Parts: sequence; structure tokens; C-alpha cells
Amino acid sequence: MEQNFVTLISEPRSDYTLIDSGNGRKYESYGDRRFIRPEPQAMWAPALDEWPADAEFVPGSDDDGGGRWYNNKPVPMDGWPLAWNDEVHFTASCTPFRHLGFFPDMDPVWRWMRGQLAGVTDPVAMNLFGYTGVGTLALSAAGAQMVHVDASKKSVAQARSNAEMSGMSDRPIRWIVDDAAKFVAREVRREKRYDGILLDPPKYGRGPDGEVWRLEEDLPELIANCRKLLDAESKFLFLTVYAVRMSALALGGLLESHFADLGGKVEFGELAVREQGRGMLLPTAIFARWSR
Repeated sequence: MEQNFVTLISEPRSDYTLIDSGNGRKYESYGDRRFIRPEPQAMWAPALDEWPADAEFVPGSDDDGGGRWYNNKPVPMDGWPLAWNDEVHFTASCTPFRHLGFFPDMDPVWRWMRGQLAGVTDPVAMNLFGYTGVGTLALSAAGAQMVHVDASKKSVAQARSNAEMSGMSDRPIRWIVDDAAKFVAREVRREKRYDGILLDPPKYGRGPDGEVWRLEEDLPELIANCRKLLDAESKFLFLTVYAVRMSALALGGLLESHFADLGGKVEFGELAVREQGRGMLLPTAIFARWSR
């Protein structure tokens, strides 16, 4: 099976721009608002002397999270509207987990998946660990029938709200509050099939009934079951992983071990955001993908 190392780069755009980075932090715009967040991989010096921001997230003292936002200007507690590609409208907000309601570095992933499904009649795709649904809506806007799965009732409620903001309330989207691994196993027993699967699993998490998810232990079985939902006519599986001590090579090997019989190709590499101005690439996540 063919393998390639790939870097997928998110370029500056209206909903999100990486303005500057360095000294373990990054300076970003989300629409017309600007924020500072920690970024350990920004090991270089910043280009700008000053970062005037609406708010900054200051992390806690432990490695497992914590910290809080400090506002320099009033930031709406219930968020503010943004749009991706003039198609998907959603609410951005300063969450307790330091991100802002969507993952802007996924822009090239959403575009790639839409390209994979182009020309497929009535494609069906699934977004596991779907969060606030921007990726789900990006595929739905391109004509896919979607299954959106997340263990968090709050995240799924936000995703449905984003669908309403986007004028997609009547689109064929199944909104599922469930443990992703359990749901996929049930879909296998039901002998379902999909044209594409996107999954963005966390390092650690809990399902709605207390199910425990540990990435290194549980990912292989989940990928094996996802493979059973794809067939010779399917187009892709895309896996992203954030904030773990894991190699893109390992993810590529995992997909190759399960998808060799389907042919196609496995690619793996990094997601990165291009800094405005000097063009520095800031890595954000690793990924692996299979495509026909």
C-alpha cells in the first residue's frame, strides 16, 4: 500500500488567522476578536513586540489542563457568530478548555473530505467525537448525509444550534449523544456502511454512561470497527490526534494494518497553521488518512 508524509496547512482567512507566535504562546484572530493562548510548540521568538488582545488564556500549573481566561475587553459570555467558507455559520466562544468552540486548523481537512465525496451520489458520512459540528456541517453543505456522534449533550446541542444558524436544520443529519466506540460497534452489528468517516478522538474522555476512553488503549479497536463500516466503494477515513506523545508514523501504521485489503493509499503527517506575515508554520496535530 502506498504511503506518503503530508503536511496540511490552514491558511489565514476571515474566520481565523494566526497573527503571530513565539515564546510558548500564539496570537490569533477569530473574526474581529483577538486572543492569546499557550502553545508549547511555538519555540521561536515572536515577530511582533506587542499583542493587543481581547482576552488571554493562562494555563494552570499542572499538565492535565486547568487555567482560565483573563479579559482585556468585554467578550460575550454566550459567544459571537462566525462563518466558515460563507456556508457554515456557528458560535465561537471562550471555553474553559482554552479553545474557542471549533478547531480552525481543520479547514484543509474539511476541504479534502468534500473533494473525496465529490461525484458520489447521496454520500453518507460519519463524524465521531463531532464536538460543535462545524465539520459535520461542512460535509452536509456539500451534500452528504451525516451521522454526528459525541458523548457530550452540551456539544451536540451546540452543534444543532450551529445547524440552525447555518440554515441546515432540515438537512439529513442524525444527532447522536453516545459513546463513540459503542455506537460504532452497534453500527457494525447493524451491517451499516459509510462513504467516509472523520474521527477526532481525545486523549482521555468519558461517555454519557461513564464509559472511559483512553486513546492508546482504545483506538486500535475503534479503527478496526470503523474499517468494517467501509467497503470497496467507500472514499475515506480521516483520523486526527491532538496533544499526545504519539507519532504520525504510528497512526499511519495502524491504518495500513486495517486497510491494506481495500487498496487505495494511506497518508500521514501533521496539521499546521500558517502564520500571517512571515509565514511560519505552527504544528497543531498529527493525522493519518485512508482514501480510495
